[in-house]
Amino acid sequence: RPSALSPPQGYYTRRAGVGESGDFVTSPEISQVFGELIGIWCISEWIATGKPKAFQLVELGPGRGTLTDDILRVFNQLASLLSKCDVSIHLVEVSPKLSEIQALMLTGGKVQSNPEDESAYMKGVSKTGVPIFWYRDIQDVPPGYSFYLAHEFFDALPIHKFQRTEKGWREVLVDIDPEVPDQLRFVLSPSSTPATENFIQPEETRDHVEVCPEAGVIIQRLACRIEKDGGAALVADYGHDGTKTDTFRGFQNHKLHDVLRAPGTADLTADVDFSYLRKMAQGRTATLGPIKQREFLKNMGIDLRLQVLLQNSRDPATHEQLLHSYDMLMNPKKMGDCFNFFALLPHHRLAHPDKKQKPESKSPSPPVAGFGELLLK
Repeated sequence: RPSALSPPQGYYTRRAGVGESGDFVTSPEISQVFGELIGIWCISEWIATGKPKAFQLVELGPGRGTLTDDILRVFNQLASLLSKCDVSIHLVEVSPKLSEIQALMLTGGKVQSNPEDESAYMKGVSKTGVPIFWYRDIQDVPPGYSFYLAHEFFDALPIHKFQRTEKGWREVLVDIDPEVPDQLRFVLSPSSTPATENFIQPEETRDHVEVCPEAGVIIQRLACRIEKDGGAALVADYGHDGTKTDTFRGFQNHKLHDVLRAPGTADLTADVDFSYLRKMAQGRTATLGPIKQREFLKNMGIDLRLQVLLQNSRDPATHEQLLHSYDMLMNPKKMGDCFNFFALLPHHRLAHPDKKQKPESKSPSPPVAGFGELLLK
């Protein structure tokens, strides 16, 4: 089971392949608007749940910190709205290299290491005055009302692959090729494996299935936290709703790369199966989506935001850049259709008032931003 996170030779643990010069570019790297709209999403949900006194923004696998940086800018612009709220940032990051890059971007490098017995291994204060903490595991993040963000996080986790055969399900394994020196190959397990017994759903109709048990565990943890403490989780990733089969691939310098060649040098990815994530929430929370990125961003008001930015910039190069990045995010042939948004929310957030009660005793829940029309104008 190859993993992009395998220490110490793993792709993410050893290097930071994000950005124009790296192996892949992510949405926040393309446009500040993307992160701003996610920031608006969090604030919209915070308002819809009655403006709790404190909230934690928790990002899983924050890359270079661009998304959190854009969100912090929105929080700063809406400081008067958030003045009575205690906001803190919590980053779950296993890579020492990436956490350094994040610290530089978010705090200007003003961070301190924490003693071993503390749950956070590093802490600092953002340029806008918000406390930031770094953790190696989601379980180390303190409990409390939180917004959990997972942008291009789940696609990098290791997967199991399974193939339906005449003899039943078999796991796809990696083996050394006896014919070619230093070459790996895929083989089918000669018999059923523990993973085959545990991870294939009885109602499965596909002939080839990819399952990411680690994603299942993380979703269970998020669902438990949201059920207990409130908040929401927003997942944005390549993916499908239980329809795709073989999506495991590698990228190097923005080009497809054989996943078995030179392990640890390419970004390995597999599309996220949102139907599996929904099952793993086990009804503890409500789930919304997946909906296409272009629908989500349109609902969040990206067109209006683009117009404002175009009006505010007199420079033709900036205009060009804004239109180019908008096209990258929204064009169905680019990121618009292959990226999806999926959310976990407490059941009560979507509850409709009881018909028998007096109409004024309970107002209906406002729609969830991004998944319907945006209320926060």
